[in-house]
Amino acid sequence: MKLRKVTAASAAALVLALTATACGGDDDKSDSGSGGGDKIKVGIKFDQPGIGLKEPDGSFSGFDVDVATYVAKQLGYAPDKIEWVETKSADRETALARGDVKFIAASYSINDKRKAKVDFAGPYLLAHQDLLVKTDSKIAKGTDLNGKNLCSVTGSTSAQNIKDTIAPKANLRENSGYSECIAALQSGAVDAVTTDDSILAGFAAQDKYKGQFKLAGLKLSNENYGVGVKKGDTATVTKINTALEKMVSDGAWETAVEKNFGPAGYKNEPAPKIGDIVS
Repeated sequence: MKLRKVTAASAAALVLALTATACGGDDDKSDSGSGGGDKIKVGIKFDQPGIGLKEPDGSFSGFDVDVATYVAKQLGYAPDKIEWVETKSADRETALARGDVKFIAASYSINDKRKAKVDFAGPYLLAHQDLLVKTDSKIAKGTDLNGKNLCSVTGSTSAQNIKDTIAPKANLRENSGYSECIAALQSGAVDAVTTDDSILAGFAAQDKYKGQFKLAGLKLSNENYGVGVKKGDTATVTKINTALEKMVSDGAWETAVEKNFGPAGYKNEPAPKIGDIVS
């Protein structure tokens, strides 16, 4: 009888051990929000040349990609440990709140409305809202958009800025991505596309669009790009700010600017002061 009790206890222990192994045996952990994983999920744009673009071969390019890769390395993650997650403008706050990503570098302009929902590291780039028009367009200033068809993306601050303060009679068309806006401009369905000059310069520099478009050269707003982090995660904000400061000081920031924006003739502002969060 005593032998049977020991055997039964051993069997029960074995079942518990097997159950625990089945539940916790995933070695491919992903650091989406709480840390401690072998990989890190980072939100970027997939459709913004020069900023964040998924290439036909599945690789990623752009200034935000370079910034995020540098930051992730400083956080302890090699490039092959980064899982890139597409975060469209309208989805960024939700992705951070749910913990889908650890941080977002996706032409994410800092403003008071967004600061109420997420925390920001940075800023790491000062861009300006501008217009992209056809090379023969007569649109030269913001008020010329009254009565014209204007395109931007859902969730962007740029279109609302035009409607509220510059050209209230512009006919606004909102799409899920900038690629659709550029296609509409090319076909003549819209007269202008508005967003940050850095984004527009990336599109204008693409081989398939060269010579077709021009930047109006307007500075309709100041857009301070920040790295979005889940609200309350101050430790990660501090680490990212330290990484960004190092990126500027060691020259990697300037190299990334020249690599991604130089071919389009984009004249960037100097690196902003890291940690100076303004709206």
